[in-house]
Amino acid sequence: MTPGMQDQTYDVVVVGAGHAGCEAALAAARMSCRTALLTLSIDKIALMPCNPAVGGVGKGQLTREIDALGGEQGRNTDRAFIQLKMLNTSKGPAVRALRAQADKRLYEDWMKVVLSRNPNLDLIQGEAVALDVSRETIRAVRLADGRRLLAKAVVLATGTFLRGKIVIGNRSYAAGRVGELPAQRLSQSLIEAGLELDRFQSATPPRIDGATIDIEKMSPQLGDDAPLSFSHWGKPAPRRQVPCYLTHTTAKTHDVVSSHLHLSPLKSGSVTGKGPRYCPSIDRKLINFPDKEHHPVFVEPEGITTREMYLQGLTTSLPVFVQEKIIQATPGLEHARLVRPGYAVEYDYLPPEQLTLGLQTKAIGGLFCAGQLNGTSGYEEAAAQGLMAGINAARLVRGEAPFILGRDQAYIGVLIDDLVTKGVDEPYRMFTSRAEYRLLLRHDNAAERLSHLGHSLGLISDRQLAEVEHKQKMVHELSSMLDELQVRRSQQTGQLLESLGTSPLEGSQSAARVLRRPQISFEYLLKLLSESDRDKLGSAPPEVVEQLAIKARYDGYIRRQMAEIRRHRSTENMVIPGDFDYGRIDGLTFEARDKLGRMRPATLGQASRIPGVSPADISVLLVHLYRSHASKETQESAEETVFGV
Repeated sequence: MTPGMQDQTYDVVVVGAGHAGCEAALAAARMSCRTALLTLSIDKIALMPCNPAVGGVGKGQLTREIDALGGEQGRNTDRAFIQLKMLNTSKGPAVRALRAQADKRLYEDWMKVVLSRNPNLDLIQGEAVALDVSRETIRAVRLADGRRLLAKAVVLATGTFLRGKIVIGNRSYAAGRVGELPAQRLSQSLIEAGLELDRFQSATPPRIDGATIDIEKMSPQLGDDAPLSFSHWGKPAPRRQVPCYLTHTTAKTHDVVSSHLHLSPLKSGSVTGKGPRYCPSIDRKLINFPDKEHHPVFVEPEGITTREMYLQGLTTSLPVFVQEKIIQATPGLEHARLVRPGYAVEYDYLPPEQLTLGLQTKAIGGLFCAGQLNGTSGYEEAAAQGLMAGINAARLVRGEAPFILGRDQAYIGVLIDDLVTKGVDEPYRMFTSRAEYRLLLRHDNAAERLSHLGHSLGLISDRQLAEVEHKQKMVHELSSMLDELQVRRSQQTGQLLESLGTSPLEGSQSAARVLRRPQISFEYLLKLLSESDRDKLGSAPPEVVEQLAIKARYDGYIRRQMAEIRRHRSTENMVIPGDFDYGRIDGLTFEARDKLGRMRPATLGQASRIPGVSPADISVLLVHLYRSHASKETQESAEETVFGV
């Protein structure tokens, strides 16, 4: 390839500047790669086209992990949130998670500032129309205006823009999002390069004028007063938090929807791509749950400089006049004025079985994919993939092995393994139930789990790592202290315990054992200790106290999960050669041979999670891998004897 006058040369080119693209570009640039971030519109960088919220159960853990590895989503959310709360505080630590309502404009602006200030990163506006591929390796990205961006690695993070189509009622038109042109030509280039594409659809609810709602008919949903943050390093500045509101659909709302269902794109067939199961439209809810009397509707602000409010729970692509009727049939929204109608968007995605665990395509070396292109939904899932794709693109440029997280290390590992190994038949959304080791993968210990890895990648500074190590040391020392300190039996102690709904002590017990009681918070534990012991523990910061309580109460469960991980790790991480011939193994079922041959799993653990591959197939495969490994060792030993090598 001979560079032309319009060619620009980069180490990494990222196509798309949504949540995946921003993380990918920043990761590559921070790892000292000359990086270009290509977007159809620089004005729409980090746009939140759906709900301007970050986090939630499962998703919040992803954002914390992104931050622990050196990504930007958590820090940017801390700069832009207008409400922040911890969910599931009455439940166990495995399902607690942060959720923030963000000011969408502020989120975009801050992300653009961060991108613009990185000296290794160029922002480029243009449309990618084709990939230059030579000898199954990416060489460049071609733009509609004739430019060509030469690159050693390319990350595609195209969101909903590949042949995007907007649908409202019986009307449809080409667009990636409302008011934005789609990427019409890039899909054909991907197909010509040997990749398969399919269609998914997503949808967003209508927006209304917040000045026209009746908050007296709704329940306020407030943020937490306690100082919270997604980022592990530094607390966000205090600010006035903005309330959200909760209402519910009624029989009247459902009657409006039911009487107009024949106009729904779901019924007419104008939308054919499968949509997300866990965030269905109001028309889909009535089709799937006809007996349910009401559905929650969260009325959430889009920012502090706008009156627009987002109607989470009323997603629909019904005609605009029907949307108005649905809104006005819902309590508190009787006089609400529609500002922007809801719509569905149908788009091409790349079935993720075509990717390695490093998010590189198997067909084209140097081409990585991230975000909704891989069949996911949600900003957090997209950002997590973008970070990993950017890291691995940079490592490819530097001639280093892919960076891969295991299912026992991070929700990010669960996410990518699920996508690549199991594939998707609907837009994928993260839940805590997807993680078999969720008690170990908590929101509170993300930095302890991952920051040393972020530091080794060059994304976490020495100072940040030192802060994490200091916290770990403090937790260890205070945990040992809780094991040693004794709570003495006394009348005063007994009265306090009984007042908290738990039985008095029968004798002296360690502070750690007392803290295991669900009724005893750390604050009450201090009241049970002597003044000198209180002084030793009382200065612990809240994040340390949280981990001390979790360690005391769940230590047995945590130890069991750790033991289980150690038992499985030897076979989980057993490498399967890339050229392994499954056809010569007689004991495998036909389905297993076919799927293993197509999927080409990197490890035995990944092979075990491929749908259609049974435990019996894995046992047969394990035997052959052991034989192959033993045969190789015997051959190497013989070579040492004969040839002295």
